[in-house]
Amino acid sequence: MIKTWNEIAPRYHKRWAGKSIGPFQSTQKLVKMAKLRRGNLVLDLACGTGAVTKEITSKIGRFGHVIGADSSQTALSIAKRSIKAKNVDFAILDAENFAFNQKFDVITCQYALFFFPNAAKALSNIKKSLRKNGTLIVATHGAGSTVPYFSSILDSVQKFIPDYISSGAPDLDRFGTKAGLKKAITKAGFSHITIQEYKFWYSPGTFSKYWSDYLKYLAKPLKEKLDKLTPKQKEELKQAIKQKTIPYTKNNTIKFPWKILILSAKNS
Repeated sequence: MIKTWNEIAPRYHKRWAGKSIGPFQSTQKLVKMAKLRRGNLVLDLACGTGAVTKEITSKIGRFGHVIGADSSQTALSIAKRSIKAKNVDFAILDAENFAFNQKFDVITCQYALFFFPNAAKALSNIKKSLRKNGTLIVATHGAGSTVPYFSSILDSVQKFIPDYISSGAPDLDRFGTKAGLKKAITKAGFSHITIQEYKFWYSPGTFSKYWSDYLKYLAKPLKEKLDKLTPKQKEELKQAIKQKTIPYTKNNTIKFPWKILILSAKNS
């Protein structure tokens, strides 16, 4: 997983996180929901290329401090280049196995909880690392067809390649409903849980661009599986995906809705 993330981190930042488009319109809303104060000590867990970390630095003042933490050296290198604030440090760590000497006022985690193989263990670590009444803020993608940017492709591909998503691979839908997300956070021992639901919009352009970008930016292990299809199968797959995008297409341009959940909880 880390190897794949190291591979895709640069284009992930270039296409999404560095521009605050599509799902990354959530960044400002997530940080606002955290109700940060000057002087706060904050951990941005699984910070990726630093979208949330950068926003936090401007809210906590020079006496505040934020640590952007991720398991990918490549992602952190991009974050370090794009964030020049003095009130930030970066750390390589595993969300399921970390500890700090100090407890944090706020811990944020955008689009990563579903990637943790043992999310319960990660949440336990988060709870231990928060001060009493400290705040946890989590953002997740909606499940299934609420994010047709993903489902239009995945629903079709899995009919042609049943093992496209390997056993044990992260499930993007795992915390994609209010009930599922709340259950996990409650079970971890948090309270005062609030979940806000948002619908953002993202246009990948024409179907041709959507399809070509999918092929261009596909992670190597998935590309190898796709390459095993015959030319005929690939064309049938392409047309199946195109049919899925028709409801979101106008004037030859796709515009997808994108459901996002942002949760706030307290370590009481």
